Amino acid sequence: MPPRRGRYRARRAGGGHGHGSPPRWRLPLGPFDGVAAVNLASLVTEHEGGTPAIHDGTRWATWGELRGRAGALASELAARDVGPGARVAIAWPSSVEFVAAYLGALAAGAVAVPLNPNSPLPELSGELERVRPAAVLATGVVAAALAPGTAPVVLDSVPEAGAAPLSAVERADDDPAVLLFTSGTAGAPHAAVLSHGNLIANLRQMLALPGEIARRDDVGLTAVPLFHVFGLNVALGLTLATGSALALEERFDPEASLALATDIGVTSLVGVPAMFAAWAQLSGADGAFSSVRQAVSGAVALPPEIAAHFEERTGVRLSQGYGLTEASPVVTTTLGTGRNAPGSVGRPLPGVELRLVDESGADVLEGDPGEIWVRGPNVFQGYFEEPTATAEVLTGDGWLRTGDVGVVGGGGDLYVVDRRKDLVIVSGFNVYPAEVEQVARQVPGVAEAVVVGRPDPVTGEAVELFVVADTGTPQVTEEEVRQACSASLARYKCPSAVHFVDELPRGLAGKALRRVLRDQLSA
Repeated sequence: MPPRRGRYRARRAGGGHGHGSPPRWRLPLGPFDGVAAVNLASLVTEHEGGTPAIHDGTRWATWGELRGRAGALASELAARDVGPGARVAIAWPSSVEFVAAYLGALAAGAVAVPLNPNSPLPELSGELERVRPAAVLATGVVAAALAPGTAPVVLDSVPEAGAAPLSAVERADDDPAVLLFTSGTAGAPHAAVLSHGNLIANLRQMLALPGEIARRDDVGLTAVPLFHVFGLNVALGLTLATGSALALEERFDPEASLALATDIGVTSLVGVPAMFAAWAQLSGADGAFSSVRQAVSGAVALPPEIAAHFEERTGVRLSQGYGLTEASPVVTTTLGTGRNAPGSVGRPLPGVELRLVDESGADVLEGDPGEIWVRGPNVFQGYFEEPTATAEVLTGDGWLRTGDVGVVGGGGDLYVVDRRKDLVIVSGFNVYPAEVEQVARQVPGVAEAVVVGRPDPVTGEAVELFVVADTGTPQVTEEEVRQACSASLARYKCPSAVHFVDELPRGLAGKALRRVLRDQLSA
């Protein structure tokens, strides 16, 4: 008889198991010494002024130029009574202007609210109405389109550098630094409040990983937008913290980005899976990325086949992690582990606690799936002016209920199984969409696959599979997909219907919008 599985809990150094409670599954807390009170903008005050900082398509802006422009903006905001605690919306594409505006708003003690400048005007206006900014910094087109009275101050440019040095207003750990709207893929978006302490904690957690994941001599490249937390506090944040250089692409162009990578001698890539998949298709990727020492994928789950193909074509190991806006964002990563278990999102960052729990909030048996709960100094302050929504995701003792389902493998690596809200329950049995999607993607001719649940009067829900066919291979049939699923999955997990579509609806970060697919089924 095999040994019975126990429950396991890894505790902080010096802890132990009490005789009255069984061990339960918990990942260990890494070494982390806390975060000192500081303004995030002060991270850039000591970087050498003449060195390259941000490239946005045509030229490099130096750290001295950025500090000068940020300082000039901070002074102008202060002169207009926009100071500590006031909200400053920033609706600019990824650019030198965005970075200067971000640093200037933070230096003034204000709360930066990055927004997508390409959002439809009603959506952008709704977000501005939600946060009631004291100032809006936006492109001329956006600024001109805003309704009168949107904000007391509207600026369509960042001042040129002034003579005064950048001086950041002192802020505390829990003072808000940023409001970021969540993607809203599972419902109405919320504005997550991230403090100076949250953002700096996550930067220090990443920098505490072994292997120097970010260095002062790095030259980074990203097309992840800076109004997304992955772009803001990973690509840009690590650049601000180390004084390295970062090239920004407003729009992702695979061939143009390869040319830029060659020109600037890129050493670090930050992107989403679709970007790495596109690069791997180009013949010049290996040469363009010959100086790259690390590549990191985030924002969306990284299919193992994309990681393998990118590494095969370029020789660059593609790492990934797990995170969310509410965690500033990184929770786990394969960086610093020295290995990439296929499908794994790695291990928690130093200073991050992680639990897997069942629906009652109890820790699950080792090896069983459970909802991922996270605690640490990087966990957000709550949703802006939404105490009920905040209470739904933050426990009284600081745990963030992520809504994601995970499993920990034998080597201690975390695997994200699915979103709890995306779970399909067929006759009382749980069906994780990712499991079905993985099987479907292995069928020759299937490029993409997404599963959603459809209400069923007999089984409660039925599994519906949406497939995008690969145009470069012979046409795949519904029968071939069904046979593959039947051969690999339990009967209740097999799709009741297979829908072929030309493309999948996607959010800003590239995630498939399951709610849109559900709406199509009910239409």
